[in-house]
Amino acid sequence: MAFLSTMLKIVFMGSDAIALPALDWLTGSGLAHVVAVFTQPDRAAGRGQKVQVNEIKHWAEARGLPVLQPVKIGAMEQQQLAALKPDLILVMAYGHILKQEVIDTPRLGTLNLHTSILPKYRGASPIQTATACGDQETGVTLMKIVLALDAGPVARVERVPIEPLDTAAGVEVRLAQACVPLLARCLPAIAAGTQTFTPQDEGEATFCRRLTKGDSVIDFSAPAPVLAARINGLNPWPGCSVEIAGQQVKLGLADALSAANGAPGTVVGPDDDGLLVATGRGTLRLRRLQRPGGKWLPAAEFLRGFPVAAGSVLPSHPMPALTARVPFPHRKG
Repeated sequence: MAFLSTMLKIVFMGSDAIALPALDWLTGSGLAHVVAVFTQPDRAAGRGQKVQVNEIKHWAEARGLPVLQPVKIGAMEQQQLAALKPDLILVMAYGHILKQEVIDTPRLGTLNLHTSILPKYRGASPIQTATACGDQETGVTLMKIVLALDAGPVARVERVPIEPLDTAAGVEVRLAQACVPLLARCLPAIAAGTQTFTPQDEGEATFCRRLTKGDSVIDFSAPAPVLAARINGLNPWPGCSVEIAGQQVKLGLADALSAANGAPGTVVGPDDDGLLVATGRGTLRLRRLQRPGGKWLPAAEFLRGFPVAAGSVLPSHPMPALTARVPFPHRKG
């Protein structure tokens, strides 16, 4: 690794723990120095509605770095940002749309680590969407920020495979680690002014959206591979569930079998690895389940305490689309 004679001054903007491997690497890289962190305000969360400090703020405070938590970046925060004289702003999972004045502040630009292979899955839920759509790979894209949603020119992509039994949580861990080699390849060239940025192909752009609890439904008339990917991709949130014997049972992990076994939603029975349910094409195997108030259990253990009769029919509900060719309308909540 080539070390720079003068380290880049970076202001980091982010609010999610996915950025921690990148931040840890930056502090020991010899390439850059994080001089301040912008992150979301502390907010009440959880059953007790206690005020929570996010992992990015914890990371910054442990290192004695200035932390700014504006509801939005206004004139005062812009002055504070400009006074830092950053070489670069690096953004990942911040949760704010930046104004042009902010974007233009650092001399080397404002870059974003986006967790998809752009121009695919621009928007709020690229990790869950790629997994839930059954993609075999995803990645982290380092791109320049522009005012249009995730539409800036691309420096490089670090690709990450998605395995059939991966959940969104597992894919996220690998994407977090993939940020490190991506930055290691790009930062020296960015500092030297030799990094090229390639415009995205707008004709290939697709968009994802913020997920809601309404996405947890299952339509058993869909093919089994589609349902398995959706269950795994929406794990851990919002999760998928189905009503069984009057209770909403959460579905944590699934895969697909090619054999057909009856009308969609019909419970076939257990096998060695899960509970089999007929679908519109093939059979869905539910490998991990959770009853209300219970723990996640492998299917065999779950069924010992919560038997599900073969031949019973599980209800289906239309599944909202996760992707579109144009940006989804902004919805609060």
